[in-house]
Amino acid sequence: MRDRLKQEWAELRKQIGGIDRQAAVVLIAAAALVILHSQIGSKGFFRETFAETVAPEHMALGSWAWRFVMQGVLGFIVPVGILMVFFKRKPSEIGLGLGDWKLASLIGGLYIPLVALGTWVLSADPAFQSTYPHLRIAATDWQTFMLYELLYIFYWIGWEYLWRGFVLFGTAPAFGYLAIVVQTVPFAILHVGKPPAEAYLSILGGLALGALVWRCRSFWIAVPLHAVQMLLIDLFCTLRLRTGATGFGPAAFIEALRGLGG
Repeated sequence: MRDRLKQEWAELRKQIGGIDRQAAVVLIAAAALVILHSQIGSKGFFRETFAETVAPEHMALGSWAWRFVMQGVLGFIVPVGILMVFFKRKPSEIGLGLGDWKLASLIGGLYIPLVALGTWVLSADPAFQSTYPHLRIAATDWQTFMLYELLYIFYWIGWEYLWRGFVLFGTAPAFGYLAIVVQTVPFAILHVGKPPAEAYLSILGGLALGALVWRCRSFWIAVPLHAVQMLLIDLFCTLRLRTGATGFGPAAFIEALRGLGG
């Protein structure tokens, strides 16, 4: 029995020795950071921690701001620190350079009109209108809406880097092109609970964004693409909620635009 256990232990050590250390740390750290954000980066944590210091009328916006900023810290600052400090990676090696910015700009210019049309159509779905914007008072006050969307940028930097930077480039030495698929899986799983169309589209979106970032060698292109997408769905849902506009045609769009003045 003892000899068998020694043999198994020796084989286990041999197998572990063959694992790419950076890829293993990156995948485990990504999972831990998601869990940590759900705990200390949640709106509930903010409400419990700052209940006595934040005025009730600012609590809703404050809790979302906390969630967004903490995603920026845990999804961007911490992962960059892991790759640069512990693995001595250069910024250009982990997706922080400009990369092929000309190609990125071209694709962004082609993508935004398409996503504008797609989000306009999706915004007619009551499921989307009941979900976006997440901060419901943003749909009734334009100043709150703008502040909410500006704070959202911190979230997208952290969210995109965690998957399209940290996991993609962090596992690339071990998995090669397969890293595009690797970063898509947890990204899509985290869309469980979203409206069905968004949940299934997250698989395609994860693959497409991963491939784009891989080709451009920079995660930065993913930030405006995802941020603009969410800004538009928030905007269109808000306009529909304000005006009651239904349908997809020009008449519905013109009717919805009247909400900008309200």
